[in-house]
Amino acid sequence: MNRRLNGWISIFLMSFLPTAAFAADAVPVDTGTTSWMLISTALVLLMVPGLAMFYGGLVRTKNVLSTMMHSFVAMAIIGVLWVILGYSLTFGKSIFGGFVGWDWSYFFLNGIDDAIENGIPLYIIAMFQGKFAIITPALISGALAERVYFKGYCLFISLWFLFIYSPLCHWIWAPDGWLFKFGAVGVIDLAGGLVIHVSAGTSALVVALFLGKRKGFPEKPMLPNNLVMTMMGAGLLWVGWFGFNAGSTVQSGLNTARALTMTQISAASGALCWLAIEAFVHKKATSLGFVSGILAGLVAITPAAGVVKPVGAMVLGTLSSILCYYALQLKMKFKYDDSLDCFGIHGVGSGMGVILLSFFIRDSWMADAAKASATGKWTVFDQLGVQCVGMIVTILFSGILTYVICHVVDKITGFRIDEESEVMGLDYSLHGENGYGMVNSDLV
Repeated sequence: MNRRLNGWISIFLMSFLPTAAFAADAVPVDTGTTSWMLISTALVLLMVPGLAMFYGGLVRTKNVLSTMMHSFVAMAIIGVLWVILGYSLTFGKSIFGGFVGWDWSYFFLNGIDDAIENGIPLYIIAMFQGKFAIITPALISGALAERVYFKGYCLFISLWFLFIYSPLCHWIWAPDGWLFKFGAVGVIDLAGGLVIHVSAGTSALVVALFLGKRKGFPEKPMLPNNLVMTMMGAGLLWVGWFGFNAGSTVQSGLNTARALTMTQISAASGALCWLAIEAFVHKKATSLGFVSGILAGLVAITPAAGVVKPVGAMVLGTLSSILCYYALQLKMKFKYDDSLDCFGIHGVGSGMGVILLSFFIRDSWMADAAKASATGKWTVFDQLGVQCVGMIVTILFSGILTYVICHVVDKITGFRIDEESEVMGLDYSLHGENGYGMVNSDLV
């Protein structure tokens, strides 16, 4: 009797439990993939302080804090803009003829509270993609270091994110983006060769030319203040890049393993090649050259990590180092002041990866592409054509709009710092601080 009574009581109490607890079982969460995507999201965010350390160590003592602030403030500005409307502009349904996306359920992320896609809570996908949106404009800060108003920089990255990053990302990564669907299988860009590095590198060159040279460049040596910090930043970037590339597969399986492996191979190959070049040309191996080689290898494999095999990753990393090394020599020849070589590394190295990956695509991927094409055939040169279209579109779109945004920022807040503040150093003149708690020794 007591057992029966207890059973009825249990049924009665269960009737008051929230129905959502049972509804959640209808769309199960893939805990393995979800865990990996959580880790990847954190790894990509780790790259932002890594970038701040990398850039911060390369500038003069009087500008170390202001340079690091350029990376850190993007975490706040883009972090907020992404939630309000960035995710919707990027991954919403195409509007205005496919120029950009929009979905009211993504506005303030209001409609995704219970959403689960492919076993992953949509919040995690939104936050993972949001970290890409944060680091991309921060990359450009390397080209304008030591000579811009902080308020001008904040306005610049806000406009750049809304009018360049969001549309470009929608074209290449959104399922209904026109470059995503271009050709048989669309433009190959796993983790942002075009969306992030070519767009940022192109914009960096435009900004550097618009602002003009730093006072004293190139006649006066502008030596790094802390290469130890730069090396630590490069190490954090290398670690974070595993989440950057392998996380972009949005799964936890074979393709994830492939992307992670190719990332490691290309980074190591790039670093080793740069050391070899320096040993041959200068008879020395520098720490700055080593970290430059790391980045050259990483940016080259970013678009390609999902489709190439180990030999291809090694070739791309090696070629990227060679090309980026000589791209930096051209900067001194033409005397444009891309302060921290955003164009020379990110634009050139990743651009090379976007194009040359076509020659190293694994056979199984090409077979699937052939099945998806209208003719039943798909060659390396077919994909090369698609990649070139993506490259041309990215360069023209980001370059032209960046020039317009520079003029807008200059009119509204001012962009190039005044000469007195530049000589004093941006740390003190703009932030009222000194990075190392001492009087600057390079106020010239």
